[in-house]
Amino acid sequence: MILVCGPCSAESFEQVYQTAQCIKDLGITYFRAGLWKPRTRPGGFEGVKEQGLTWLSRVKKDFNLKICTEIANPYMAEQCLENGFDAVWIGARTTQNPFLIEDIAQSLDKSNITVMVKNPLNPDIALWLGAIERFEKHGIKNIIAVHRGFSLSINKYRQTPLWRIPLELKRLRNDIPIICDPSHISGKANLVREIAFNAISTGFDGLMIETHINPSAALTDKDQQLNTNQLKQLLQNLPIIDKNKNEDIEELGLLRKQINDIDNSIIEFLSERMAVSRKIAQVKKNKNLQIFQSKRWQEVLESITENAKNNDLETSFVKELYEIIHQESIQQQNIIINKSKD
Repeated sequence: MILVCGPCSAESFEQVYQTAQCIKDLGITYFRAGLWKPRTRPGGFEGVKEQGLTWLSRVKKDFNLKICTEIANPYMAEQCLENGFDAVWIGARTTQNPFLIEDIAQSLDKSNITVMVKNPLNPDIALWLGAIERFEKHGIKNIIAVHRGFSLSINKYRQTPLWRIPLELKRLRNDIPIICDPSHISGKANLVREIAFNAISTGFDGLMIETHINPSAALTDKDQQLNTNQLKQLLQNLPIIDKNKNEDIEELGLLRKQINDIDNSIIEFLSERMAVSRKIAQVKKNKNLQIFQSKRWQEVLESITENAKNNDLETSFVKELYEIIHQESIQQQNIIINKSKD
């Protein structure tokens, strides 16, 4: 399992060193700490920058830990190479900028450093894949994808997990390890365990977890950082998944056949629903009615929400699913109504 652990930000030599000392025997793959920390708005703590390079180098020397930090431009990349860093990670804001990614990839050209690429802020798998491919184009062979959630509205977490996006990346590029960053997804220390367990049970290859010797005194993201004892407890209790075990189990085969049959039925029902939507569109066209009827849509949402509750389904899941179905229905009706009479 790939484990990337350490404080959100390097704040002092003592804080970095003591944190590393507490977690050095937990099987950590990389010790992490942010050195350059430009915030959304200026005025706050923006990192110790180059000063922290020697702090992390000391951690590497004294505790035999591989070290990594976030980079966002070629200068930072060059500084990490010069100071013997084992890995760097690319933040979400940087991933969504192909110009920056290309510049950074050129500065790391053909180096042996490991590059961890976080997903972009928006759920655009092409941007994520594109960033990975740019590093590959420049001869970077050690690449790890990092799922840190997406900046969408949600009620529970700081970032929306949208598990389907990293799982699709895993399907498309099963040759690249993918790890989860439960600290950024959850935004709260008490939710990190839940996200971490979900990721490992799903088949992720590891975790990036922020841990601090004294989270309450942290200068950045103090709410989501675990103390070192909490990290130790979490890692000791992670679910054990055997990825090499053969999935050819008779019971699974029978259940998956049931899933396949249900999926086929769902597709048939969706096809029938869209056929009815097209008939509705013809009526609206003949009566000069607009496509979107807010009162009707509200009635549908209330009905399916109540039905979801009665069938032990998450209402947020069903609502999101029906919003997609509704959007496709509108698209189908647009085709009918805007079709030329000729």
